Amino acid sequence: MSKKMLANAMLTITALIWGVSFVFQRKGMDYIEPLTFAASRLVLAALAVTLVAMIMDFRDGKKPGAAIEKTPEADTYRKNTILGGVLAGLCLTGAGAFQQMGVVYTTAGKAGFITALYMMLVPVINFIFFRKKNTWLVWLGVVVGVVGLYLLCMTDKSFSVTKGDGLILICSVFFALHILVCDHFAPIGNPVKISAIQFITACACTWVLAVLWEEPTWAKIVSAAVPIAYCGVMSGGVAYTLQILAQRNTDPTVAALLLSLESVFAVIGGAIMLHERMSPRELIGCLVMFVAIILVQIPLPEKKEKKANS
Repeated sequence: MSKKMLANAMLTITALIWGVSFVFQRKGMDYIEPLTFAASRLVLAALAVTLVAMIMDFRDGKKPGAAIEKTPEADTYRKNTILGGVLAGLCLTGAGAFQQMGVVYTTAGKAGFITALYMMLVPVINFIFFRKKNTWLVWLGVVVGVVGLYLLCMTDKSFSVTKGDGLILICSVFFALHILVCDHFAPIGNPVKISAIQFITACACTWVLAVLWEEPTWAKIVSAAVPIAYCGVMSGGVAYTLQILAQRNTDPTVAALLLSLESVFAVIGGAIMLHERMSPRELIGCLVMFVAIILVQIPLPEKKEKKANS
């Protein structure tokens, strides 16, 4: 098997792990409150990703705590790493909290597809706030995505979004902001350490929210140990590590498309493990949204520059 094929297989497994995590998030709500669940899984995710960062430091020949070169460039690099990690962590706090509260009131499959809306929100936010132009294919994908979202969420004549779907919609906005923060800071900081810092930040913030609004107890956490372990270790640590390793040996567009299968696996996982069923209208909405997710990720060839007049 070639490195590219292996990388694509790893990305497919990553999407599978993330998709099935929606099932475990739903299952965990049988035993524990949403914020306590989110905070508990973030403890494991923070430990797992921090371990990955330490291992990669060793691979690069840098021991944790070793002296770092004191130059203006190195100092800026460190500051960008810390700032990027904290800002990403705040976005991740909002995304994780609203997603976990949302899955209490909606299905794993719908949660997976509505969360994936962030892929369409990123180019829209980029255009509105940063005047970054998008291709016509991206705008087509956004329009198609809105149609799919309507079919998936507006299932009655009241034209109202259910509580669960609304919470997941807010979650997708936070994920879109998270992507923009990571896109900005990853090239000017250490991406693996940014990820570790973001999980530590999100963990601390979510625990504060859980203590303020819920009543976390050790007994509740133990009762939801399996869902928490899966979402924390598998989704937060294993899947992230597979993604990092795989994206070194495959095309970014192919990687994004394969990771988009997360929403499909969420529907399949919900149907098999939780016996969730969608109406024909909702299934059509999922299909339309998946087409939109693919459209916004397909790059168009750049226009060739006109030859200079002789």
